[in-house]
Amino acid sequence: MEMKKLNSGKLRAIGYDARARILQVQLDDGSMLQYSGVGEESWRRLSSSGSAWSYYRDNIEEEFTVKRVSANAPVGRNPLDDLFSDS
Repeated sequence: MEMKKLNSGKLRAIGYDARARILQVQLDDGSMLQYSGVGEESWRRLSSSGSAWSYYRDNIEEEFTVKRVSANAPVGRNPLDDLFSDS
């Protein structure tokens, strides 16, 4: 999943997998979270928002199922890529 770097509130990077409908978020403490069931419209609004942190808190954080992927995964690298890669 390609991650888009940003600096908005506690958000440091966001990424989206349209096929799986998964939004991945990296916070300023390095933790990586994945939200399932996120539609493309929510992704578009988040990624183009002038205040991504506010949009995230109001429309993503409490609305979708979340799982912690890593405490400090590097931006742009999902630790699950090795398990699910096609190569």
